[in-house]
Amino acid sequence: MQNVAVMEPMMPESGRWKLEDLATELVGKANALASRVHPVVRQSVGDLVRSMNCYYSNLIEGHDTHPRDINRALAEDYSTEPKKRALQLEAHAHIEVQRMIDGGKVDLPLISADFVLWVHQEFGKRLPDELLWVENPDTKEKVRNEPGELRRSGVQVGYHVPPGANELPAFMARFEEAYRLDRLSKLQQVIAVAASHHRLLWIHPFYDGNGRVARLFSHRFLKEIGLGPVEIHCELMRAAAA
Repeated sequence: MQNVAVMEPMMPESGRWKLEDLATELVGKANALASRVHPVVRQSVGDLVRSMNCYYSNLIEGHDTHPRDINRALAEDYSTEPKKRALQLEAHAHIEVQRMIDGGKVDLPLISADFVLWVHQEFGKRLPDELLWVENPDTKEKVRNEPGELRRSGVQVGYHVPPGANELPAFMARFEEAYRLDRLSKLQQVIAVAASHHRLLWIHPFYDGNGRVARLFSHRFLKEIGLGPVEIHCELMRAAAA
């Protein structure tokens, strides 16, 4: 059995001043941009960011859904081609869950297993059944990825072997304890967005959907600590174009 202690360090070692400098710079630029963005423009950019997040999230998962197909899905104009329709429904599910987060329609604590399970459930229950099945590449066995439920057996992701299924409750409890916002300074909270994102993926609590859940978790984390995701994304896009 793995020891939960192997999850240490949950945060980068103290003295990593480069991370602190980058976090400070990000906060400063995001706040400066926020002061110049009109609320109406911010709302419009927020809609764009949700679609953009969904598009790139799909690419990360190997699901190539074009932006126009995402827009059609939002208008409930679905393709008659089964595979494309399934990917449109997946895109719609992602955006709808992010809208719920942005609209404050979830009252569960951010740093909690309950919130992580909620994201997985809300996303998964909107998917067509064919996207809820995963196949073991070695045994070819298929298992259903039940929305909102921790996986029931071990998995391997490349060379990484996540904790066993029976250990997941303990690892999620440690996750909650390690990233409690009341134990982190404001600067540590910014760094913790990335640290907790990595750790959640390391735990790999579900058969599938871990990447998408982690990205939606980080999205809410930024919102929770006062770094509006719209301003963060605008700043990142501005830096990329420079």
